[in-house]
Amino acid sequence: MTRVFSGVKPTGHLTLGNYLGAMRRWATVDQHQADALFCIVDLHALTVDHDPARVRRLSRQAATLLLASGLDPELCTVFVQSHVDEHARLSYVLECVATDGEMRRMIQYKEKAARERVRGGSVRLSLLTYPVLMAADILAYGTDEVPVGDDQTQHVELARDLAARFNDRYGHTFVVPRATSPQVAARVMNLQDPASKMGKSDDSGPGIVYLLDEPDVVRRKVMRAVTDSGREVVYDREAQPGLANLLEILAACTGGNPSELSGVYESYGSLKNDTAEAVIEVLKPVQDRHRELCTDPGFVEGVLRDGAERARAMARPTVDAAYRAIGLLPAVAPAAADTGVTV
Repeated sequence: MTRVFSGVKPTGHLTLGNYLGAMRRWATVDQHQADALFCIVDLHALTVDHDPARVRRLSRQAATLLLASGLDPELCTVFVQSHVDEHARLSYVLECVATDGEMRRMIQYKEKAARERVRGGSVRLSLLTYPVLMAADILAYGTDEVPVGDDQTQHVELARDLAARFNDRYGHTFVVPRATSPQVAARVMNLQDPASKMGKSDDSGPGIVYLLDEPDVVRRKVMRAVTDSGREVVYDREAQPGLANLLEILAACTGGNPSELSGVYESYGSLKNDTAEAVIEVLKPVQDRHRELCTDPGFVEGVLRDGAERARAMARPTVDAAYRAIGLLPAVAPAAADTGVTV
């Protein structure tokens, strides 16, 4: 089977964008058609200033929401990145293959570093090198496909480059992965700033619909969404990004087509109202299941424990092979203990 790997970073509460752009497809398609691994990439959350207790809390919440969204531990592997040592082991080896120039060309690094400098803060080295850790996440499992949003395709390209370079220099070790993305709502935009992604780490709460927002909160956020000048409802991402975002969200929630839906509405108000109700309807089963899972934390812990064991067993042979290929001496197995019994 095709192997799929993807993950979520516990740097904020998961959003409608995370669900429509990734999580729903993981549950309805990927886990049924592929050997799929889904990871809470908590090591990536350490690349910026953070509250340790909050990272732990958000990691647990993300795992619970992945399961609430429909991921079935009988069909896929759900685990936490830091529970599998092979991610960090392989990351350093790949740093020895990557170049400084590649890291500094990463768009997300440039953007995040610039924001950090504006705030007067320092930039952690891990922010520069985390795309290599992401490559390790992917390559450790012999991943064929990585379902990601548009903003992450550059990082998957880096993983492809590192895999091909390693294979060329040290012998075939890694599968060269490819990025995949859904056609509709691959990148849900902020309701207050349709030029920016609806990111979970964003501070502009009014423009972000979180998966655990109450219906009244969802309705208020959507009804206050920024629209564009003019009166006609037209699907045009360049000229009318606010309306296009609402139409894409509505289409993703209802299974429609943004262009066709634009012809149904004569006013912005009716479009916003229907979009709000569609979002509420889509989130309801996720929220209901989340409440159920929160009453049984032992179940979630068991899923993560079993998932880490399976992930470790899958990743270790590839990482060990990479260590041998690049020139590291294999570890010597400990000698059997002397019991003192003579046979």
